[in-house]
Amino acid sequence: MTLRSPIFRKLLVTALLLILVTLGSAGFLLTRYAAERELKHAAQRMEETVRILAPALAAVEPAALGEWARLMDERSRSRVTIVDRQGVVLADSQHDAATMENHAGRPEIQAALAGRQGTAVRRSATLDVDFCYLAVPAGLKGQSGGVLRLAVPLEQISIAAAEVRWLMLRAFLFAGSLALLIAYFLSRTFTRRVHSIQTFAKDLLSADYSSTLAIQSDDELSDVARALRGMAEQFRRMLNRLAEEASQRRAILASMVEGVLAVDGDFRVTFCNDSLGRAVRAGAPVPEGLPLLQLIRDPDLRTQLAQVIATGEASRKRMTLLAAGGRSFEVQAAPLDHHNRRGALAILHDVTEFERFERVRRDFVANISHELRTPLAVIRGYAETLLDGALEDQENARKFLGIICAHTVRLGDLASDLLTLSELEFERTPATEERVSVREVIQSAIRSAEGEMLARNVSTRPGEVEDLYIMGQRFRLEQALQNLLHNAVEFNRSGGEVQIAATKVDGKVRITVNDTGTGIPSEELPRIFERFYRVDKARSAETGGAGLGLSIVKHIVENMSGTVSVESRLGRGSTFALWFPAA
Repeated sequence: MTLRSPIFRKLLVTALLLILVTLGSAGFLLTRYAAERELKHAAQRMEETVRILAPALAAVEPAALGEWARLMDERSRSRVTIVDRQGVVLADSQHDAATMENHAGRPEIQAALAGRQGTAVRRSATLDVDFCYLAVPAGLKGQSGGVLRLAVPLEQISIAAAEVRWLMLRAFLFAGSLALLIAYFLSRTFTRRVHSIQTFAKDLLSADYSSTLAIQSDDELSDVARALRGMAEQFRRMLNRLAEEASQRRAILASMVEGVLAVDGDFRVTFCNDSLGRAVRAGAPVPEGLPLLQLIRDPDLRTQLAQVIATGEASRKRMTLLAAGGRSFEVQAAPLDHHNRRGALAILHDVTEFERFERVRRDFVANISHELRTPLAVIRGYAETLLDGALEDQENARKFLGIICAHTVRLGDLASDLLTLSELEFERTPATEERVSVREVIQSAIRSAEGEMLARNVSTRPGEVEDLYIMGQRFRLEQALQNLLHNAVEFNRSGGEVQIAATKVDGKVRITVNDTGTGIPSEELPRIFERFYRVDKARSAETGGAGLGLSIVKHIVENMSGTVSVESRLGRGSTFALWFPAA
C-alpha cells in the first residue's frame, strides 16, 4: 500500500531528485576543480622545469639546439620548443623545426618576447593535439635573445582528472544510496502518518467515529491529528443533532396531508413530498432536478411560481390541476433562497372535498327549501281559507283539514328522513354490531310493506332466500330493505310484482330487490343515490317523495361495510343488489 501511495512516490521522487541535483552539482564543481587543479599543477611543474632549463639554454650551440630539445623532452616529459625573436622556430623536440610555421603570432610567444611569462591552452596546429603551453624569455648563444616554450598534452591532465572523477563517483554512489535509503524510510513513515490521518478523515465523512487517531510525535502533523480528533467529536454531536432534525422533518413532511413542492429559478424540482407525488400520480419518488413541467403540466401553477420568484412576494391562489385528476387545490407559494438563487416553495392544500361539501350544502339548502316550500304553502293556503270562513262549510272544511294533515305528514316524513341521513353521515362512533339473520329481516320488511302492496295492487313473487347471516344493525338493514320495497311498490305498475332474494356469491351475501315497474333511464343511473335526486319529478311530487330514500340505503349499506348497485331497463323494471361480507 505504501509503494502505491501517490504521496509516497512524490516524496521519494522529490528526495531522489534532490540527491541527484545535489550530487550532480557537487560532482560538476569538483570535476571542474580537479581539472583546473591538474592544469594548475602542470603549469607549476612546467614553471619549475623552465626555471632550470632556461639558464642552461644560453650555453647550447645553435647547431645542437635540436638535440638538446629532445634530451630535455625526455627528462621533463614535456614538449620543448625554441623560438628566436622573429618567431622562427629554431628547434622542437617532437617535430621538424624547418617545416614549422612562424610562431610570432602565438599569444604565449608574444608575452615571452615582451619579457613576461606566457601561458595558453589550445590545440596544436602542428601535431593536432591539445596542449597547455608555458613560454619564458631565454638567452640564445650567438643571438640577442629568444623564447623557451614547454608544452604538456592535455590528455595527461584529462587522465589525472578522470582518476579523480572516478574516486568522486564511487563516493557519490555510496552517499546517494545511503541518502536514498534514509529518504525511503522517512517517506514511508511520513506516508503512513498521512494515511492514518486520511483514513480517519474518511471515517468522519462516513460518520464512522469508532476509529482512533494516534499522536506519534510533536510536530505539525500531530497538530493536524489533534485538530481532527477535536473535529470528530464536534461532528459527532452535530451530525446526531442534524440526524434528529432531519428525521423530524421527514416525519413531518411524510405525515402532511398537504403537498409540498420546492423549485429553483430554472423551475427544476428540488423537493417534493409523497403527498404531492401521490396526488399528481408521479408513481415513484420524484428525483431532484426534474423539470416542473414533467411533474405537473399546468400553466397556472407555473405562472404563480414565476410571479413569486420574480417579485419575491408570497402568493395564494385556488386552482384546478389536471395532473391531479381535476382536483382543486389552495396553493400558497413563497420565495425560497436556493444556493444564492431565488426559488419558490409551494404548499398545495387539497380543497376538492371542501368544495364538494360546499356544493352539497348549497344544493341541500336549495333542495330542502324547495321541498319545504310546497307543503308549507299548501298548509298556509288551506289554513287561511279555513280562517276566512271555510270552517262553516263542513264538507270542504273536512277536506281542507285532510290536505293539511297529509302535507303535515309529508313534512314529518321529510324531517325523519333528514334526521336518519344526518345520523348515518355524521355518526362519530360506530354502532355496536350484531349477528343479523338476513331471512328474518327480509320477512319482517315484507310484512311491513304488505299494506302498501295491497293498496297498489302489487304482489310479491317468491325468491330464493338462504339462511345467511351478516354483521351489522338489524334495524338499519330492515330500514334499507323497507326503502327499496317502498320504491319497488311506489314505481311499479298495477298488477306488478316484487321479488326479494338472498344468496351467497363468492363468499359474500347478495340481497336483491327486483320489480316489474317503469325502470330507470340509463343516463339517470349514476345519480339516483344522490340526496333529493328524483328520476320522475312529476310523479314524485304527486306521491310526496323527497328523493332521500336511496341515499339512506347507500349510507346504511356502506356503514355496514357493504356496497349497493343497480341494474335497470326502461319499462322493464329495476334490480337493486346489496352486497355484504358474510358473518
